[in-house]
Amino acid sequence: MKPAVAILCAGGPAPGINTVISSVTKIFLNNGFTVIGLNGGYKSLFAEEPDYEYLDFEYADNIYSKGGSELKMSRYKPRDDEFKTAFFEKNNVKLLVTIGGDDTASTAHRLTNYLAQKKIDVKSIHVPKTIDNDLPLPEGFPTFGYHSAKEEGVRIATTIYEDARTSGTWFVISAMGREAGHLAFGIGTSCHFPMIIIPEMFNKTKITFDKITNLIISSMVKRRILGLDYGVAIISEGVFHFMSDEEIIGTGINFTYDDHGHPELGNVSKSHIFNMLVQQKLKTLMIKVKSRPNEMGYELRCCRPIAYDLSYATLLGLGVYKLYSEGISGCMVTTDRKGDIAPLFLKDVSDESGKVIPRLVNIESQKTQLVYRNNLHYITREDYNAAKKYVPNPEEYDFHKILDWPRE
Repeated sequence: MKPAVAILCAGGPAPGINTVISSVTKIFLNNGFTVIGLNGGYKSLFAEEPDYEYLDFEYADNIYSKGGSELKMSRYKPRDDEFKTAFFEKNNVKLLVTIGGDDTASTAHRLTNYLAQKKIDVKSIHVPKTIDNDLPLPEGFPTFGYHSAKEEGVRIATTIYEDARTSGTWFVISAMGREAGHLAFGIGTSCHFPMIIIPEMFNKTKITFDKITNLIISSMVKRRILGLDYGVAIISEGVFHFMSDEEIIGTGINFTYDDHGHPELGNVSKSHIFNMLVQQKLKTLMIKVKSRPNEMGYELRCCRPIAYDLSYATLLGLGVYKLYSEGISGCMVTTDRKGDIAPLFLKDVSDESGKVIPRLVNIESQKTQLVYRNNLHYITREDYNAAKKYVPNPEEYDFHKILDWPRE
């Protein structure tokens, strides 16, 4: 029986997944391997009857530039006691290629250790994928899919900004991001939005809805002072990750709850929550500003990958074979600015429980500080007199005071 490589996709879609599948399939077929595509992620891998198919060149050649994933995905995270060796032994699998984000990588790390303990010779290489850009690659290197999702997000967000200008209104956008704000920051910066809110900016204070609301109103008032009656605030949904259930329930939203009593955030629009709280506060201040919510995320995940991700994902897919041929396992495949492939070992970027540590926006970097201190609109100490026309206590809407940031 030929040696086989199995490809598994997990988590949510991201542009470039099919490019990786295609590239891995082609290079391993060329080198005498059978290529197996698993449907259903880890849930299928450890099922009594895994759902898989054999991939050939025609399959790979048809999908390389498509969005989405031809292999069905799953967010299922198996426990250690669910791991099995049967699939690997039955199919003579010598390499498991996982395509996914931090949860997928963390499970791959645990699985690698399990197979080693069972003395099963299966290498494991992870291809870092997520539109959230939150895997701990070297700073400045994105996860594949991020730039395509950002490009599509900017295309949509630009029309939203034009709508705001045309109609003299505000939009409150919520962008995907889990606990990191890369996507919201990237879209907001590209579109010159006057307010960008990400969890990392609360590095000196606790995240609350009141602070988020005040930051948005701070921008609205500042724009009024400048004679502008429109604008867009973009907020990373990652802010929810750092809030207590009490803070979330306190919004007054009619949530559904899971078996543990936690509000099920996936069933509600985050932008509607933010916009509702802003409108409630505006009414108490008797400030007439129209604002509309807009959710941004799912429409970005399966768009066609742009040229950057097509070439990047191709290189990572080819890099999987290079690392495997060198006997390397238990790592993510990465590349540097020259295009050279290198492993990033999961054990070096994981915590004690084996979970891969997410990469957050570097809020202290020069790039981030330039945007926050020079390209947004918000109330500062110099605006207090003018702001009193709209709010009785301008200092409560002072950007630096809200975040407890030092002034320049």
